[in-house]
Amino acid sequence: MNSPRDLRRRIKSISGTAQITKAMQMVAASKMRKAQQMALAARPFARLLYRMQRSATTRAPRFTHPLLVEREVRRTAVILIAGDKGLCGALNTNVFRLAAQFDAASTVYIAAGRKAAQFVARTRRHLAAEFPYGDSPAFVEARAIARFARDLFLGGEVDRVLIVATRFVNTLTQLPVCIEYLPVGPIQTLRLPGLDEAESAAGDGEDALFEPDPASLLEYLLQHYLNIYIYFVLLNAKASEQSARMVSMKNATDSAEGLIDALTLEYNKLRQGNITRELLEIAGGQAGST
Repeated sequence: MNSPRDLRRRIKSISGTAQITKAMQMVAASKMRKAQQMALAARPFARLLYRMQRSATTRAPRFTHPLLVEREVRRTAVILIAGDKGLCGALNTNVFRLAAQFDAASTVYIAAGRKAAQFVARTRRHLAAEFPYGDSPAFVEARAIARFARDLFLGGEVDRVLIVATRFVNTLTQLPVCIEYLPVGPIQTLRLPGLDEAESAAGDGEDALFEPDPASLLEYLLQHYLNIYIYFVLLNAKASEQSARMVSMKNATDSAEGLIDALTLEYNKLRQGNITRELLEIAGGQAGST
């Protein structure tokens, strides 16, 4: 049976933990709002650029590019995007579970985020490169990742490139996804909410007039599209991370407060019992003396 002193110590310790988790919840909530706004603001642009890329490539049927060429898959590169920190529930674990399904002997990993690099090192897989990205992902960070992945593909070191990351749906829902990145397929899309199958396959095979010429225009558009693609994935991953961390810290704070209430109730009952026993002893002593 716990003594009043032990209960007071536990209540004090848990109260300190609750203060920490509450502060982390507030910080995560502030970062979450900014990250969600960035991800939602970039969504229409990413959708429009995808439609432009699809429409342009389908209207130039004679256009060929090494990034469009499909070949037999012997070696795969996985762009693994996770957070720099933990305390975000099962978010990183779900992503790592998906990334662990690939054959380690024929897969190289491009890690974005410290946790992703730690997972690759811990599981003794081949880490090709590690790229950091901040709480507010910058386009230059996404462009560096996209350039490295394109160089691997164009150099023949890998035959396809996949992205394993988290897609942000809302504050309570974040889904781990595996996305085809290279070669650029006919219906490549992030499966954004509101983007239906008819829109994802938009485009027709009619010829169109390109200026200055189809090759120059489509090559520029393709490169820019792939950079934006990675940037949008980073925004989704960061919005998912901050949302999951805010929810996780809120749950931890609520659990700590519930435990404090239970311990306080137990402490008050024990204290009341001790007071009652002491009063009975005093009353018994007085009765015996008379």
